[in-house]
Amino acid sequence: MIPNYNPDVLTCLANLSNDEVFTPPDMANRMLDLLPSSLWSDPHARFLDPVSKTGVFLREIARRLMTGLAEQIPDVQERADHIFKEQLFGLAITELTGLLSRRSVYCSKTANGHYSVCTEFDDEQGNIRYEPTAHTWVNGRCRYCGASREVYDRGEALESHAYRFIHADNPENLFPDMRFDVIIGNPPYQLSDGGNGTSASPIYHLFVEQALKLKPRYLVMIIPSRWFVGGKGLDDFRRSMLADKHILHLIDYENSNEVFPGVDIAGGVCYFLWDRENTGKCRFTSMAEGNAVETIRFLDQYPILIRQSRAIPIIDKILSYNENNGKRLSDIISSRKPFGLPTNYVPKEEGIPCWFIQRIGKKYADPADVNDEKGYLKKWKLLLPKAPIAGQTDFSKPVGFYYDGNVRIAEPNECCTESYIVACAFDTEEEVLSFKSYLFTKIVRFLLLQAVVSQDVTKQNFIFVPDIGQYDTVYTDEILIERWNISQTEWEYINTRIKDTSTK
Repeated sequence: MIPNYNPDVLTCLANLSNDEVFTPPDMANRMLDLLPSSLWSDPHARFLDPVSKTGVFLREIARRLMTGLAEQIPDVQERADHIFKEQLFGLAITELTGLLSRRSVYCSKTANGHYSVCTEFDDEQGNIRYEPTAHTWVNGRCRYCGASREVYDRGEALESHAYRFIHADNPENLFPDMRFDVIIGNPPYQLSDGGNGTSASPIYHLFVEQALKLKPRYLVMIIPSRWFVGGKGLDDFRRSMLADKHILHLIDYENSNEVFPGVDIAGGVCYFLWDRENTGKCRFTSMAEGNAVETIRFLDQYPILIRQSRAIPIIDKILSYNENNGKRLSDIISSRKPFGLPTNYVPKEEGIPCWFIQRIGKKYADPADVNDEKGYLKKWKLLLPKAPIAGQTDFSKPVGFYYDGNVRIAEPNECCTESYIVACAFDTEEEVLSFKSYLFTKIVRFLLLQAVVSQDVTKQNFIFVPDIGQYDTVYTDEILIERWNISQTEWEYINTRIKDTSTK
């Protein structure tokens, strides 16, 4: 036996690239395991993969049906013809993935080819279809997926990434007069939005929303976990998902490498089972380094989905103290661009002292460009980097957020660009230092962690951190442990999740 030999080509493909995140066969089967076993012996059940890349879901469904229907349809060829013609359907995301999907499902790149395992098709595509689709441009954006015309209006020579499934007002017309028992897939995650650098907008939620319009019995999809907190284009999706009592089981991986080896997806990934008949609580499973922690709960207990089940009673306890009449740090921390200056603002030769990104440091901004509508300018301020954990994608490892090297204390009459947010603004430096000591405690940063699933941190991420209102002392974890009655077991858990401030 050759060491580490892997005989499944689809597993090999899943390890190739970050550009198209293919689903490994073992993960596809874990997702299929969520479905009732009775489906595999139901000759009338229909399955749709609306975002087929390698055909792995349809292939593994076919395996199960071939076994489950053996008694009802004893003849192997008759059984295969029935399964592939009447039960399995897919939409390929590109012409290439259409060929690949047909090859792995039908054992032939053409459904009616000589080597196809199904003898019932009279056309090359069979039930795995690909139809070139164009974006619909409105004011420089596609009205369906939000793609930038500047980036994706590229002619027929290049792939447009206009995915058929979400570029349809009536998705039921894609397969007329057909109802699906199961919709399952791994949708594309994002598209470049034409912003600075590698800016991209999520699109995976559009596939989930479109699939639900088809009213399946079950929906199973694997998507990034960033929707737990919301953010860019995801706030409405987060609210609807949290309120949806049809989500029967949700499995969350903090480290995407546990699902897609060699692929880093910031904040991890999750997959879920949506069950049309379920109207109760969700079975939520947190996965980290092969260990599972499972709870049964409503997902909308808080406006943000807390992925760490062990953190919920800690948050409940701390918030029950109703510090400062229930105010949170999310109430006082600034929004992005606290002084109206973008990240790429060009330093001036003179003017108002201004903090730029770390490699530039403190330079100057034109007074005419500085917006001080919040009244920060004349106060002492604590500035926090907007991306304090840049580069960390695995949230199963301890997180640091802030340390002396990445925060700044800005004096009165100093401002900053969008590279920072203003954490607090006080009349005295002593108050700022007290606030900083509070922020630097592990307990506070642990509360922050529960609302963070990406490298960026905004005011909304401080929703679970009490604003204690009085900043006139040096705060320590020991003080907060006593103040909020944190148990030894709870502290030991907090301590494993958060780095010391001396560690970057």
